[in-house]
Amino acid sequence: MLFLSALAPSERYAARRGRRHKKITEWAWQMLLVLRRWYPKREIVAVADRAYASLKLLESCRKLSDPITFVTRLRLDAALYEPAPPRRPGQKGRPRIKGERLPNLSVVAEDPKTDWEPTEIANWYGGEGRTVEIASETAVWYSTGLPAVPVRWVLIRDPKGGFEAQALLCTDLSADPERIVGWYVMRWQLEVSFQEARRHLGFETQRQWSEMAIRRTTPALMGLFSLVTLFADRQMREAAGALRRQAGWYPKRHPTFADALAVVRK
Repeated sequence: MLFLSALAPSERYAARRGRRHKKITEWAWQMLLVLRRWYPKREIVAVADRAYASLKLLESCRKLSDPITFVTRLRLDAALYEPAPPRRPGQKGRPRIKGERLPNLSVVAEDPKTDWEPTEIANWYGGEGRTVEIASETAVWYSTGLPAVPVRWVLIRDPKGGFEAQALLCTDLSADPERIVGWYVMRWQLEVSFQEARRHLGFETQRQWSEMAIRRTTPALMGLFSLVTLFADRQMREAAGALRRQAGWYPKRHPTFADALAVVRK
């Protein structure tokens, strides 16, 4: 098990102490760089929410000698362009970094000519498999003053209208769209783990005042969460699920972390 965490103080905290505020995208880049140094040849796929959809961060991951694949949400009104046309012989001036502007993904989602492909996604947000429709192409994402980043965008919609169309991006242009969606959906398991660790183990509510103590405690609590889960899984397998506690107001088909914690304490 590997747990890497960084303490990211708020902008107000930094201002009170006269320090330069470092954005969460900068912290993310430093952590990914450390991870790449630890594992120079291993495939690394970073999956994050929309707060990390930074052109600078995406470009940094893409330009490594062994690139890190980054998957995150993409705004439906993001400025997407065709790739830059090839330079003509003898053409002067700086090379172009983008081509013609493409329609917004919100327009693509409503276009009747868009080719949607039904796809079965396993473990859709922690539940059963779900059939969605996806459409995907490559483009260049650009904003004035920032790098132009080639991405593969994936549009997702529910044929039954259960949710509005949403978009993902991936810095690996050759990645399969279905796999990109599968990568992003896996985030849900991590979000649930964070919630359970906060609720039962005091994650993010430590009582230390020292930054060093917080840095030590955070990965230790994540390690504790994993150990509790592993210990309880072994005990529950031996007991054939008999250790799962039932709630009076709804049936539970699967044990929760509260059940796992109770088993380990016992």
